[in-house]
Amino acid sequence: MSEARDVRVLQVRQPGEVTWVARRDGPLADGCARLDTVASGVSAGTELTFLKGTNPAARGYDARLGLFAPPSGEGPEPHPSAAPTAAAGGALVDKLGYMQVGLVVASRSPHLVEGSRVAATYGHATGHDLDPRTERAVVLPPDLDPLLGVLVAHMGPICANGLLHAAADLLGPAAAGPDLGAGVRGRRVLVTGAGVVGLLSALMAAHHGALEVAVVDPTPSRRAAAEGLGLVAVDPGAVDVGTWAKERWSRGAGAAADDRGADVVLQCRGRDEALQQALRALRPQGVVVDLAFYPGGAGAVRLGEELHHHGLRLVAAQIGRVPRGLAHAWDRERLSAATLDLLAARGDDVRRHLVTDVVPFDEAPELYANLVARRRQVLQAVLTP
Repeated sequence: MSEARDVRVLQVRQPGEVTWVARRDGPLADGCARLDTVASGVSAGTELTFLKGTNPAARGYDARLGLFAPPSGEGPEPHPSAAPTAAAGGALVDKLGYMQVGLVVASRSPHLVEGSRVAATYGHATGHDLDPRTERAVVLPPDLDPLLGVLVAHMGPICANGLLHAAADLLGPAAAGPDLGAGVRGRRVLVTGAGVVGLLSALMAAHHGALEVAVVDPTPSRRAAAEGLGLVAVDPGAVDVGTWAKERWSRGAGAAADDRGADVVLQCRGRDEALQQALRALRPQGVVVDLAFYPGGAGAVRLGEELHHHGLRLVAAQIGRVPRGLAHAWDRERLSAATLDLLAARGDDVRRHLVTDVVPFDEAPELYANLVARRRQVLQAVLTP
């Protein structure tokens, strides 16, 4: 099993389409482990931006300055260092996805034992030679369903990092360090967006002691999933979300405006109207922890209204960065451990209500074509052999 072998990798070869491409892996290198993929989660929101060409990275990114190239026609031409990097072999995107579970079929690493399953982020492929010295690998409990394992290396840490930002905002980094739930415990939490990030974040907030968690989403099936998880579901087409939150969450009869609204909002839907709803629902001087991604900009966000008048805060909780001052206490390994803790407590519910589609590898191109054309909706789709 440590000799050279052929695997298949899912790539974007032309706009809007994915294709399995053969790749030859050489003999297993010292220190590495050979994985056969048993489950590969689809992050539909992010991955479709690469298929549609709407991801800002497609315009180019200047790593030295930390700047994305401006949209075409806006501002001067970017520096050549910000030009898009060509993918290998003529592919538009040569690595798609970041939610894999692999079975260790051979190992030359003392840290990864043959026969164990690991969560990793190597992209959709039938197999991978993983180097734990440079790549993430989280050894999974042997009794964990691999369909849930796809959440452990990256998606779950995204959600845990959102809670960590809420804790740091409330208590400051020094006080929040050891306590992931400090920002939501005993508090009223609104989650905008009932995709996987939103539902997993909401479930994590409830798991860590939130007084009440409500989830806003326009899609009936996603609201049904929220209700199935024991959360309050809100239809933004039936109510004004800000009014709903201010009326439901008031601190006493006749409460003034300063005592109304969500204590914290986890914004998990990449639409500007969702961010505007989040700001309107928040109590004065509260925080929106934003886990979303806005490839189309945010023209519907009205900064001169609630944000300005109520002294609100907007914090981006990007997975590459824990709150300032907490890097000594929190890293992705600890965020993955928090994800495993949630799955140990609520894994059956997550499997029942979040994992909506299990798709054979060979049917992946059809799945993506249907997602791009909006002929099919999924919450968490998982590709399997």
